[in-house]
Amino acid sequence: MRKHVGVLISGRGSNLGALIETCKAHDYPAKIVLVVSNVPSAQGLLRAEAALIPALVINHKDFASREEFDAVLDNALNEAGVELLCNAGFMRLHSEGFVAHWRDRHLNIHPSLLPAFRGLHTHPRVLDAGVMITGCTVHFVRAEMDTGPIVAQAAVPVLPGDTPESLGARVLEAEHHLYPHALKLVASGEVRVEGEHVVGTTPIGPQPPLFSPPLDEHFD
Repeated sequence: MRKHVGVLISGRGSNLGALIETCKAHDYPAKIVLVVSNVPSAQGLLRAEAALIPALVINHKDFASREEFDAVLDNALNEAGVELLCNAGFMRLHSEGFVAHWRDRHLNIHPSLLPAFRGLHTHPRVLDAGVMITGCTVHFVRAEMDTGPIVAQAAVPVLPGDTPESLGARVLEAEHHLYPHALKLVASGEVRVEGEHVVGTTPIGPQPPLFSPPLDEHFD
């Protein structure tokens, strides 16, 4: 049975597009049943419409508090039968109650190799730091921004002469491969959370240029 997935967006929805394309495969273990944007003009809504996926706008500006916004969002997700939630360029922090309710069912993608370079303006900070390798991370959401158990990461080299734009474009390309990979691991049940770490019931081999963190292996 394919897991029902909700995707939260705020902008162009390029990662949403990658997830939509991957979910078209009949053997993929997840299906997008709802897209929600907090921005009425988000281009990602057009991607959902083109794919015939139900989409909603829940404008955060219509609510007096983060908790009120999240309560309406939670209701919409539950009504749609969402089982797994993916933030894909969703530019809002969630309330602690929302995060607790969706704990270990809620993924986010961030354009760095966490725990390095949390927060915004990632690529200029990477270049300023002079690191040679950056990348992207899919992790389970926790109340603190850009924290939580890591599902998978992809490494991207920093090249001589890189600008934030050129580096960002390569990282984004890696994101489009990484997010479907990570969602598959979670939706299929290949990985799960124990404490604050992701573990698997079977070994997961390397999938260059993607890699998952070392998993505790259990054989029943």
